[in-house]
Amino acid sequence: MAVSFLSRAARLYSRRCCAIKGSHPYQYSISKDGLKKRFSSDRFGERNNIILIGSPGCGKTTVGRILGQRLGRPVVDFDNDYLESYWGMTVAEKLSAVGQESFLAAESEALLNLDLKDSVLSLSGSSPMNRPAMQHAAQSGVVVFLDVDSRDIAQRLNRMKVDRIVGQRPGVSTLDLLAYRQQFYEGAYDVRILCERFQNADDIGEKVLTALCDHQKRPGYVSTRSDSEIQESAQPYKAPDFLDVVLQGLADDAGLYVPNKEPPHLTREEWTRLLGCTYQQRALRILEKWIHPRDFHPSSLATAVERAYSVENFQSESVVPVAHLQDNQYIMEVFHGPTASFKDAALQLMPQFFTQAVQMKGEKVRYMILVATSGDTGSAVLDGFSKFAGESGTLVMVLYPENGISEVQKLLMTAAAGDNVHVVGVDSDFDFCQTAIKGIFNDSALNAELLSNHGLRLSAANSINWGRLVPQVVYHASAYLDLVKQGVISMGDECDICIPTGNFGNILGAIYAKTMGIPFRKFICASNENNVLTEFIQTGCYDLRHRHLHVTMAPAIDILKSSNLERFLFLVTDGDGAEIRRCYEQLATEKYFQVSPKVLHRIQNEFCLAGDYCKEEEYAASIKKTLTQTGYLMDPHTAVAKVVADRLRPRDRPLLLCSTAHYSKFPTDVAKSLGSLSSPSDHPAESLRGLEALASRPVSHRLLREALERPRVHCGIVGASRDDVVNEMVAFAARATRG
Repeated sequence: MAVSFLSRAARLYSRRCCAIKGSHPYQYSISKDGLKKRFSSDRFGERNNIILIGSPGCGKTTVGRILGQRLGRPVVDFDNDYLESYWGMTVAEKLSAVGQESFLAAESEALLNLDLKDSVLSLSGSSPMNRPAMQHAAQSGVVVFLDVDSRDIAQRLNRMKVDRIVGQRPGVSTLDLLAYRQQFYEGAYDVRILCERFQNADDIGEKVLTALCDHQKRPGYVSTRSDSEIQESAQPYKAPDFLDVVLQGLADDAGLYVPNKEPPHLTREEWTRLLGCTYQQRALRILEKWIHPRDFHPSSLATAVERAYSVENFQSESVVPVAHLQDNQYIMEVFHGPTASFKDAALQLMPQFFTQAVQMKGEKVRYMILVATSGDTGSAVLDGFSKFAGESGTLVMVLYPENGISEVQKLLMTAAAGDNVHVVGVDSDFDFCQTAIKGIFNDSALNAELLSNHGLRLSAANSINWGRLVPQVVYHASAYLDLVKQGVISMGDECDICIPTGNFGNILGAIYAKTMGIPFRKFICASNENNVLTEFIQTGCYDLRHRHLHVTMAPAIDILKSSNLERFLFLVTDGDGAEIRRCYEQLATEKYFQVSPKVLHRIQNEFCLAGDYCKEEEYAASIKKTLTQTGYLMDPHTAVAKVVADRLRPRDRPLLLCSTAHYSKFPTDVAKSLGSLSSPSDHPAESLRGLEALASRPVSHRLLREALERPRVHCGIVGASRDDVVNEMVAFAARATRG
């Protein structure tokens, strides 16, 4: 039997994707008595209050009354019901009498002395400006931020003829004042209510009730191979939370973790609110929908996002800019991070999740991150964890195919310094590396030995880890918003997206963006000669029986066992864990599995997934042709996507081409592809200088050039034997934990 929540999620998939075109958002429908019962049994903080914050004029008072009526709770308006009696004068009179600075101090004192229980409290617009007083209030309940568009608020204040607001002075416009105030609300809430333009108070009240239900549910995560009986059981079962799955990586049953809830969703009007946001602001608002605030508080999430996507880490202020390539094709450049690949967009953030998990879970052990890389993940993991996880004592061990990655990719990894990192070449391919690591994760005796002898637990940082995957949703959604912002399309118009695909994590991020309401029409999966995925999309048969890995100049997609396809199939099959388990057990024993005609139909028609592959000579030719026609120099993976997109794209809507790496990661192969236009060199730095002179776009990658100057410190190579890998890992563990 399929899991009910995922059945709903998959059934709503197509309809939800249309919601951005204006259909009604899906909300809880709970009776008044049901709400009272729910919120009397499940408490909010020490005093069980619901606390509304937001700018003056955002509707806190009106929404507070609506909530009080729906929940049968007392309602306290901080200004009118409390401050006026506390001071013996109106708020306006107090402000006029003492001035702005003294007013804020007096307001803070009053808030510190306020003692409420089981109430709805609508705070003043200036209350969050005093951090200690706001923290005191927050301890008494859940803080809900009514995030209303500043233009709407300014219009309301003008209609109300409000002219006495704390911070208002000659020369400061209302919009400037509201923008200044925003920082105080951003750091103070538990739940953000992203309000649509001109949304009425009743609808906002319903949004708040829905959000409060979500806040109390905390559904946790389930394995893609778990039994539906366990997931639906009425027996006590503590589902792992976000930090649990970040620490654990792979589920105990060898499945992958997914949220135990319907995918979050934004309406067209809510997405419109994000048009004017920076990438960091978009990331925060999107990730808040996926990560429960009691798992990772929004204030901590905001800090992590700002640190991850800083100008020190990404050489583009846009983080993931979108540029016109040619005709109706637009390129999303997901390569401006420190290691010049799309992996940085997740791996500047995920190590911060991991560090928080170690701290919050109170584990008295250290962790070792085991990573198999096809070229890009390894260097991105090493960079991210060296910056953000050093204090946690986390160890990182990376396996890469010795003869299956570019020289630049190898240099980036083998130059990683530090006693807590170990980089090892393997005399085999990526699939062997990935299979070896999964086997180690599932070896309970080996894991017990590591814990007993070295105080270490194992975890993963590649896209089998949910904490690595979920940030990838952000840049796909952001790219669509940039097309709207640039005037290429209008909000709600469809576009296609083409992604070079090996492990299926990147394209799955785009699919999840569609479940959130981004109107991607067709997902085009582009493969090189290792085209097991595109064959599966066309036939429904995932077949490795007669396949051997081809080593190509697009090594990041030289993959035959695609891990994240499992999460996609879990979604397509309505969360049928038993079916997923059957498929992957059959793949392990017989090297193939076949999905039903119904599932294949849904993949191709409901999820609109298409796929094709191209040969090395085709994408090499595309690199040269595209440079000649547009001045844009692609890396081999982007060229794979370009060839396939040219074949499969419709002409009546735009197409986003996901550029997953900067050409400077593959200078020798790119130079060879250009033939007479460039002189290839065996030394990457020389090839890179020649390429930079040829290409007008994209900009050269300063961070990568700086990284290539570091000396190589890791030279180890092991054979294609699981025992060799285990021995290398145990020896590293012993060295790193000695003393």
